Amino acid sequence: MNKGKVDVLLGLQWGDEGKGKVVDVLTPKYDVVARFQGGPNAGHTLEFEGQKYVLRSIPSGIFQGDKVNIIGNGVVLAPDLFMEEAKALEASGHELRSRLHISKKAHLIMPTHRVLDAAYEAQKGKDKVGTTGKGIGPTYTDKVSRTGLRVGDILENFEEKYAKAKARHEAILKSLNFEYDITEVEKKWLEGIEYLRQFPIVDSEHELNNLLKSGKSVLCEGAQGTMLDVDFGSYPFVTSSNTICAGACTGLGIGPNKIGDVYGIMKAYCTRVGAGPFPTELFDETGKKIRDLGHEYGAVTGRERRCGWIDLVALKYSIMVNGVTQLIMMKSDVLDGFDTIKACVAYKQNGQEIDYFPYNIEDGIEPVYQELPGWKTDMTQFTSEDQFPKEFNDYIKFLEAQLETPIKIISIGPDRDQTIVRH
Repeated sequence: MNKGKVDVLLGLQWGDEGKGKVVDVLTPKYDVVARFQGGPNAGHTLEFEGQKYVLRSIPSGIFQGDKVNIIGNGVVLAPDLFMEEAKALEASGHELRSRLHISKKAHLIMPTHRVLDAAYEAQKGKDKVGTTGKGIGPTYTDKVSRTGLRVGDILENFEEKYAKAKARHEAILKSLNFEYDITEVEKKWLEGIEYLRQFPIVDSEHELNNLLKSGKSVLCEGAQGTMLDVDFGSYPFVTSSNTICAGACTGLGIGPNKIGDVYGIMKAYCTRVGAGPFPTELFDETGKKIRDLGHEYGAVTGRERRCGWIDLVALKYSIMVNGVTQLIMMKSDVLDGFDTIKACVAYKQNGQEIDYFPYNIEDGIEPVYQELPGWKTDMTQFTSEDQFPKEFNDYIKFLEAQLETPIKIISIGPDRDQTIVRH
């Protein structure tokens, strides 16, 4: 942890790496936790003291007493879903009003954005991206085309601004002949706007930089994963924001020279939700076994995740574009029972072997695997790295050599306590 710097925590695969749990484990060391992009399509699951929480828009530092939690300008916020999430947390005894600050510059997801999301997906037919239908894409589209509504807009002339934006969406939906009814949703959404007004609505870029100046330590939390980045992911099967480390600068208003450590989270294997290429995907019993053992179902949607072996070509690429300084490996325990573990070390494309991530991974990519002996040990009760079996230590060494980055934290189960920090 570096004073006067922000540390960034992000997913290195296709999302769902277990960021929520890690933030929760790391936050005791930080004064401030800030979310820098994404919307309620992300579900960060945290389990402790026998309770399970799914956070969608609220930073995962909210359970740590007196921390400041910031929803940054790069986030898109749905007032109704935010209200639901916040009220559930308040009901379980977590005080939010003073500790959760929301950027004036964060964009609002309107009810009509969700309808547009559904309409565009329906239009694409078999080419659909497999969005969560939460209106994220259309909200970022409005942001980029300079017609979006922001949180700061709720502070003056809001009705007028809202009516104008809604009319524009209605005209598009009319041209698409899409049937919908938002009466109920809109009622709840407007209630969510009133609820939002009870929180500190701030100029987050000033607040964050002032906190840094005063010596506070900040952890920036990303949503989704690197391979879903709008620039560097498996386009067009990506999200609509920058999920990489640079997104923390634009999503919070922090200069690049203020970035300290970059924690990259990966699973001991690989998963993906929705459509899009996935070179190491397994369609056999092994894939099914990984899914069942890892409970690989979406936190928000409940969708089955596609599962496969770890892809080191994609991981090296992620480490490079993010400038990762430390790796965190999740769900190692899922592989506890396998005789053999495979790792993809190169791709075969058009008969040629390549060790870098190419422009297009959609067609004709064949993974080249290296096989390693499994550790065949239940590690879920371990409390120190001294207990790791030799084969697991060999797997770690192999990954560190391939990825040229140290693996600092290893998770061996869903609970906060099932986390081993390596020395």
